[in-house]
Amino acid sequence: MRPAASDTGPVATKRPKDRKDRIALAGAELFCERGYHRVSVDEIAAVVGISGPAVYRHFPNKYAILVHATREVVGALLAATAAPQSSTTEGVLDELLNAVAGVTVSKRRVAGLYQWEGRYLTPEHRREFALTLATLVGRLAGPLRELRPELTAGQADLLVEAALSAFGSVATYRAAATGTGTEQLLNRVAWTLLRADAPQVPPPQPATPGTAPVRPASRRELLLIEAIRLFHRHGYHAVAVEDIGRAAGMQASSVYRYFPGKADLLAAAYYRATELLTGATSAAIAEASDPADALRRVVQAYVAYAFGQSDLVAVYLAENNNLPDKDRHQLRGAQRLHVEEWVRLVHAVRPDLPVTDARVLVHAALNVITDIGRLGRFDRTEGYDAQTARLALAVLHA
Repeated sequence: MRPAASDTGPVATKRPKDRKDRIALAGAELFCERGYHRVSVDEIAAVVGISGPAVYRHFPNKYAILVHATREVVGALLAATAAPQSSTTEGVLDELLNAVAGVTVSKRRVAGLYQWEGRYLTPEHRREFALTLATLVGRLAGPLRELRPELTAGQADLLVEAALSAFGSVATYRAAATGTGTEQLLNRVAWTLLRADAPQVPPPQPATPGTAPVRPASRRELLLIEAIRLFHRHGYHAVAVEDIGRAAGMQASSVYRYFPGKADLLAAAYYRATELLTGATSAAIAEASDPADALRRVVQAYVAYAFGQSDLVAVYLAENNNLPDKDRHQLRGAQRLHVEEWVRLVHAVRPDLPVTDARVLVHAALNVITDIGRLGRFDRTEGYDAQTARLALAVLHA
């Protein structure tokens, strides 16, 4: 709760030694809740109970708060996994998984900071955090390869990335997911993934010379396609209407004939994603013979959707906070309905599993699909999409 303003003016108090960390934590929570660009330094200061100018005694600007907060998140993971004590390889790996589960659950309000708001980091800081996360992956992949010497280094890394994605899924939703029960469930999911058959990341496919994407005849559709591509590549706030018009081969003034503004383009992308996903899910369930078959088909449908519409899915997952207020509530409701359809199927297949646990598993499976798909560049060659679907199904049966 924010402290009430005093009627007699500010009271002189000794500055807490951890004020810098408090500012960074407040900033991280606000960035994750509302998006980096929608939060001001004054709002961060108000949460801490200080004035806006007082923040600048600790940070030169808002970006510095983002960097510090992101370092705190990954630093906590490295600190927790620094010195496992077990005398066996399996025990070491279990210690590491428990440590990661503990950090992600306890820091779930800020755990998604790097995944989404990290888009606004400079290339230098992105490289820094990529190296830090590679260190974390290496700490788990080493003992995993000792347990499973048949794995290549790339396969071990991918399975660890899948496990970390499952842990990180607790930051993607608002329903309660705290305490040792959730940690134990996520640890079980992680072990399930580490014991799974490992997909082989497809090698980069060379571009076919002389080919060009087919451009739609509709100017409105062309604008929407280019907006989605640019939002994914640069982030919503870095893209101007002029950029979208230029990419579509028209003047900015022409864009407004089809969309009142940039926010309306973003909303149209979300409605498009929702329509496609709802249709694919409904068709999968309609064709199923029983709940287990329906669950398998729904997972496969989502993988096909994610692999076939990777730019759209990335925007759908990352830009929710930038939607117009009038659309955000409706679209979040549609997202919840999709998740609950999966929860219903999981519970039908596993009636002894508590619904709250089923919901944790569903979010973990969805996160694994998008993260593992991204690692493989959403490449369908060599059956990578089918292998990703199998990992997601393994999560739902953990």
